[in-house]
Amino acid sequence: MHSLRLKNAVFFAHHGARQEEQRTGGRYEVDVCMDLDFTAAAREDDLVKTVDYEHVYRVVQDIVLKNRFSLIERLAYLIAHRVLQAYPIILQIEVTVRKTNPPVGGPSDCAEVAYRSERRSG
Repeated sequence: MHSLRLKNAVFFAHHGARQEEQRTGGRYEVDVCMDLDFTAAAREDDLVKTVDYEHVYRVVQDIVLKNRFSLIERLAYLIAHRVLQAYPIILQIEVTVRKTNPPVGGPSDCAEVAYRSERRSG
């Protein structure tokens, strides 16, 4: 098994449990790590036999920018399942969503969630 990663896709969006967060917005960073066998794609230099990370970026962008959620957990969940649905070749996926400068009452670089899922066989 091999890994293909899209790291630190950055967006300004309006998510959060507090109305102030949804009104003012903030910076969100997303990583997507996909485990798959891309041997055939590498051997044949064929994009069709692997995951198109430009398309994955657009999926992430669409979910982050066109929706409003209270929880970054929801963002990570939706991204993971949408990418799994788009690419049957992916066996496992981990999506990390970071919210920079979270409203925690003091200095903090970010709040971060990591959601992992694997394709069920059968």
